Amino acid sequence: MKKTLISVIAFCLAATIARASKPECIAVKAGDAMSFLDAIEQANKRNAAPDAERLFIIVPSGRYDLGERVLTTLTANNVAIIGCGMDNTIIINKPDISEESISKTATLRVRGTGTYIQDLTIQNALDYYHAGAAGRAVTLHDKGTQTICKNVRLLSYQDTYYSDNEDQLSYFETSEIHGTVDFICGAGDVYFKSCTIVTERRTANGSGRNVIAAPRTSHTKWGYVFDGCTVWNRVSDFHYARGWHTSPRCVWLNTKLMSPERLRPERFDPQGMRTAFSYFKEYRTTDAEGNIISPQSNVITITCKDESNTTETILTKDEAKRYTVKNVFPKWRPDKIARRLQKQAARLVR
Repeated sequence: MKKTLISVIAFCLAATIARASKPECIAVKAGDAMSFLDAIEQANKRNAAPDAERLFIIVPSGRYDLGERVLTTLTANNVAIIGCGMDNTIIINKPDISEESISKTATLRVRGTGTYIQDLTIQNALDYYHAGAAGRAVTLHDKGTQTICKNVRLLSYQDTYYSDNEDQLSYFETSEIHGTVDFICGAGDVYFKSCTIVTERRTANGSGRNVIAAPRTSHTKWGYVFDGCTVWNRVSDFHYARGWHTSPRCVWLNTKLMSPERLRPERFDPQGMRTAFSYFKEYRTTDAEGNIISPQSNVITITCKDESNTTETILTKDEAKRYTVKNVFPKWRPDKIARRLQKQAARLVR
């Protein structure tokens, strides 16, 4: 009798622990855009508190077409949006070309802290080649902080990803970002680890020049860090980056170029938009076969109106060693968080 009672107590205790450890979930109906929008609304209500427990939104395989809807906003904290693969779960909107804007077109806008996005594609299908001189269409407009994207594809052309928080900390891992002009732009410290960067045609006929990144670093120390990324090119020549304004910082480490002949010889755009004083650096760029193609020295002069700044863009080995995830985010380890949440997500989507 005593053994039986102990067994029952142990079983109940185990069941209680299992229930307590199971994360809260919202399941979206497959391919149902309204169900996805409802899940975002539910999350905003349930996780309004800064210390809210992690909430998972499970988005099955399907195409979630938001039509012309823009600025679907996640204000909640500690929310994980989990798809079923970049090729399988697609969240898409298509703003009218008359609405093109960096601040008005986003497919998804994040305002909370601790957002985690995994295994899906976010696409802004604004008709870029018929939108006139600009065609700015954002997929992920991040006004939050501590955002992590793991296995996420962002599809657009100009201003594809916008980090719009001067104190922002964000992290991308094994993700894919497409675009033409300034398609990774904004503020904060953002680390891109082992990502694929795809430069699309600048114009319908492939003429013109692309610029991958346009940082406007102000309050943070590191700016944009690309580590171990691969750049695929669609015809048009490109620069790694150009300065937007304030104190832009951008570093490319161990980059593989699939079409190295398309990288402009200056490597960074010598025409600053609103500042000539940009910290742009590169270390150990290779071609597709792994041959190092970074020059020993690359001194450029960046000009903006009546200002100019001459700078060396090649890092030494010791300088490059500083740009680790641990150094950039000493109090927040997004790489470890991503591993933990990926394991949790795997159990939820079985």
